[in-house]
Amino acid sequence: MYNIGIDLGGTNIKVGIVDENYNIVSRSSVKTNLPRPAEGIVDGICEAVNIALENAKLTLDDIESVGIGTPGAANRSTGVVLYSNNLGFKNTPLGKMLAERLSKDIFVENDANAAAFGEYLAGAGKGYDNVLVITLGTGVGGGVIIDGKIYTGFNFCGAELGHTVIEYNGRSCTCGRKGCFEAYSSATGLINATKKAMEENKSSKLWDIAGSLDNVDGKTAFDGMRADDETAKNVVKEYIEYLGCGLVNMVNIFQPEVLLIGGGVCKEGENLTRPLKEIIERDSYCIDPNNSTKLDVCKLSNDAGIIGAAFLCRLK
Repeated sequence: MYNIGIDLGGTNIKVGIVDENYNIVSRSSVKTNLPRPAEGIVDGICEAVNIALENAKLTLDDIESVGIGTPGAANRSTGVVLYSNNLGFKNTPLGKMLAERLSKDIFVENDANAAAFGEYLAGAGKGYDNVLVITLGTGVGGGVIIDGKIYTGFNFCGAELGHTVIEYNGRSCTCGRKGCFEAYSSATGLINATKKAMEENKSSKLWDIAGSLDNVDGKTAFDGMRADDETAKNVVKEYIEYLGCGLVNMVNIFQPEVLLIGGGVCKEGENLTRPLKEIIERDSYCIDPNNSTKLDVCKLSNDAGIIGAAFLCRLK
């Protein structure tokens, strides 16, 4: 038997058919085509599921269950998406709607939680019981696995780790607070800091590297650092210090066996992980250095959400 995992995004609906060894044997992707009503989104999900099944020469009879990772707060026990701003969901019975169309057991979870569960099952978190995942993208996403189970809080809004404050009354965040972890440590935060430094230092090599402010991305400051540009070095140093501060907070709260970070910035490898490990070792609360949280990089990339969603049935 196989399981289907769905990564429901604001731009694309990605579907994977996953075997018992966590291998994705077939994939499909269709546009989410927002804005449209929930019924239309379900139409798109079913279209993508059918394409993946056809590609694998399988039918729904070969499928044990279907899991879906969605943006927003989702009640896994009822399959209701309580709220998702991007998708326009509010108390939307997504699980029931899909069950009526697919005649399968449907499991619904927040997308970041599903991705964390995927890393726990088959990625860099495999073999650990307590895993914390931080994703550094447009925002800072989080997922927490405690004793093999996804932590969601009593109201299914738990693990919004990006909206913990690391600089009181600091940079404005999209959530309305100031000084959030996300405002400093997301790829967006890094890009904004790079642009600000460039505007303040017109002679910086960053201008030669990027060409213009419009071309700045999460790699620009690191490229400038490698070019021995002092402005870029300062941007990278500050970014890593803020990121390290946020990660230490997570370690001190959860004390996971392993803390995984993901996102494009992780392609920097040891330029990022080496100083982060030093900060965590220096600042985290640990009574036994031989039994402390390990830092690693996520392995599954965009597949984590599909694999994690596919096996949400294990949490029932």
